[in-house]
Order: sequence, then C-alpha cells, then structure tokens
Amino acid sequence: MARAKTAYVCSECGASALQWFGACPSCGAAGTLSETISERGSGFRSKSAPETVGLGDVQPKDLERIPTGIGELDRALGGGLVAGQVALLGGDPGIGKSTLLLQALSTLSDPVLYVTGEESVEQVALRARRLSLEAAGVRLLAETQLERVLGALEAGRPRVAVIDSIQTLWSEALQSAPGSVAQVRECAAQLTRHAKRSGAAIFLVGHVTKEGAIAGPRVLEHIVDTVLYFEGDPNSAFRLVRAAKNRFGAVNELGVFAMTEKGLRGVSNPSALFLSQHPRAVPGSCVLATLEGTRPLLVEIQALVDPAHTPNARRLSVGLEANRLAMLLAVLHRHAGIPMWEQDVFVNAVGGMRIGEPAADLAVCLAIVSSFSDRPIPAKVLAFGEIGLAGEVRPAARGQERLREAAKLGFEKAIVPKANLPKTKIAGLETLAVERIDQAVRLLREL
Repeated sequence: MARAKTAYVCSECGASALQWFGACPSCGAAGTLSETISERGSGFRSKSAPETVGLGDVQPKDLERIPTGIGELDRALGGGLVAGQVALLGGDPGIGKSTLLLQALSTLSDPVLYVTGEESVEQVALRARRLSLEAAGVRLLAETQLERVLGALEAGRPRVAVIDSIQTLWSEALQSAPGSVAQVRECAAQLTRHAKRSGAAIFLVGHVTKEGAIAGPRVLEHIVDTVLYFEGDPNSAFRLVRAAKNRFGAVNELGVFAMTEKGLRGVSNPSALFLSQHPRAVPGSCVLATLEGTRPLLVEIQALVDPAHTPNARRLSVGLEANRLAMLLAVLHRHAGIPMWEQDVFVNAVGGMRIGEPAADLAVCLAIVSSFSDRPIPAKVLAFGEIGLAGEVRPAARGQERLREAAKLGFEKAIVPKANLPKTKIAGLETLAVERIDQAVRLLREL
C-alpha cells in the first residue's frame, strides 16, 4: 500500500510545511509543528449543494444501554455503554485501569476484544486467573499497529473492545514514533470512525502526565464521546472514577471502588469512606454534604489552626481550592471578627476527595472556627452553603437531596442556608437556617 503523504502543521497559526522545523517558518513559534496526513484534493467540484434536514424532522431513537456488569462503572458512564460510543479512561500507572476493563469484559456475554499493546496475551491471562475471572469469551490480541487492529475489529466485529493503550498504537501512514501527537490523534480518529460505522463500543486507555492530564493532544478528548479519570492514592485501597465529559450522561458522575485481592469492587455506600470514625467529637472537624454528579456524598472536612512561628502564616489546602481558602479566612476576619493573620491554617478533605463546588464554604469555615476556639462540633451535625464576600450564606443546588442523604445516615442537625430550608420536615433531621457567616458562628457556639 502506498504511503500517504504527510505534512507538518503549526498548532499556533495553522501554517503547514513539508518538513519539520524547530520553529514555525510562518509565525516563529517554537516546537509547534506536528506531523499530520496531507489530503490531496481530487480536482472535482460538486455542482449540487448537499441536502439538509430539519431538526424537527429528525426522530431520535432511544439509547440502548449495554451494562458492563459493574454498577459503579455504569453510573460513571451514565447507565452503561451506548452502541458506537468511544470512552477514554485515563489514570496514573498501576491504579487499576486494565484490571477494571478486564473485569468489565469478563461479565459481557457478547463478543468482546481486548487489544493489549503493553503486555503479552500470557500476562493478560495471568491477571485474569489471579482475579478468578470467567473470561472464556474474551478474545485477546497483542498488537500495536493500527491497521492490523482495525482488521481484527472488522473481522471479529466485537460489540465491545478495549484498546490498552492508545499511546502504544502507531499507523504506517505516519513516520513519527508511537505516542507522538500525530500518532495519537490519527489512531484515535480512525478508531472513532470505525466505532461510529460499525456500532461497536470502544474503550481507549490513556496515560496521564505528571500534572494529571491525559497525555497526547488535547484534541483526543474532543474526539471521544466520554472521558473518565481514574483517581485515588496508590497507597489507599479506594479508587474513584470520575466522568469529565459524557455525551450520553451527566458530567461529574462518580463511581467509587475498593481494590481487593480479587480486583476492584464497587462501594454501595461511599459516604462511609469519607467520614472518619472518631471515638469522640474533636475540634476542627465538620461534615459536608456535597454533590458529585447526581450522587450526594457526605465528606468530613478537617481543619487545623495553629499559631504561626514564621513572619508569613501558612495556608495549606488538600482536596479544596487554596485560593478560596484565603478568601474564606478574609471573610471570617471581616464579617465574623475572627483574626487569622497570625495563624497557620491547614484544611483537608478526608479520603482523598477533591471538592470543587462552593457549597463547601460553610463547612470549611465552621471547621476552622472549631479548631481556632478548640471547641468540637457535636456529632451528627453537618453543614453546606456558599459564602459570599459580603458575608452572606448563599444556597446550594439540590439541597433536598443532600439533606435526605444526611438523614439516611443518621445525622440529627444540619446548618444550611435559609433558602435551602425544606418545605416539608425531613424525619429525624433538624435544619438550622443561617443567612450570614457571623450568625453561623454564633449558632455553632450554642450547639
């Protein structure tokens, strides 16, 4: 087969060159030229315009989901796989990406294919034996050449396929090395076209950089339908699968797993993972009712306030935004009269959770006040709410679901924004409404 002609395109200005340069000949940007396949026009120009269709005339079909057999993975996917869906799963080395997908394939009765570019088929079989998986219906292929992989997909016509990993594939149409920007982009585009044409659901395993982003071109995340991030501390038994993009479901859905000797197991009650079991109430601890996708979770927020021994007080945040912590300390000083300029402040979300929503503000402030005053917050008390720069406590989205989750786990009191007061009383849960941060601080001292 004749090799397709390639060109080098600048990612800054779009100019192309026939050979690689360290700097773009057009705009002068350094290191922006990447290899791509050049398409030659046929010289034929159509005289008729393409036919369009009205949006109201299109009758969409109901999505038929393919359950993976792993409930937490189905939750992150939005209910299961969809025919023709391409999902990208990224995570740190050794966190369990290959294990999770091999477990999912072993539960499917349809023809499935596992393409491994990093291991031999014997190594994959040893893992399946170690995990005690009934994987007789899983077909294996150890291959890194894209054209051979596409040939196997066309011949076997699997309903679900796993490519482990996209950075190991290479196409003979390109001269660059596997894992380069051009190879990753071209291989992902070809696999996506095959999935849309054949209706096969494809999982792509992706490596991540030291910053935590998926390695390769950013266009890779735009090509696929779903982007899942596998998170968690390798030294901990718990893993989180978070959906960062999903064309067939909600974004920021969360699946929680526990790593065992027999592989990854879904956790049915994840709130229990993020609540520390103290024998008695301790200062600096406040439970937050947060929301991950459509799932309410209870997470313990811990704070430690200690006199600073250096001219510049330290502010350290783990699992929460550091800049927001500095803002909350300023609000506490200005509107609640609690000085923090001579105090080191450390804040942590238990269990390795990363919380990005502003509804965590009230719980963070109450944990800081509790540690500063050395007065513990009573057990079975939680809080949520956003705090503005004027000291007001703003409502959080879907407060009713948060309160119901707290009542289900046995919590007795909730400090919430006034706008989040439930219209009907929730059995077993007393809601205490606040409008400003100083009111919340006074209420905390009365508990």
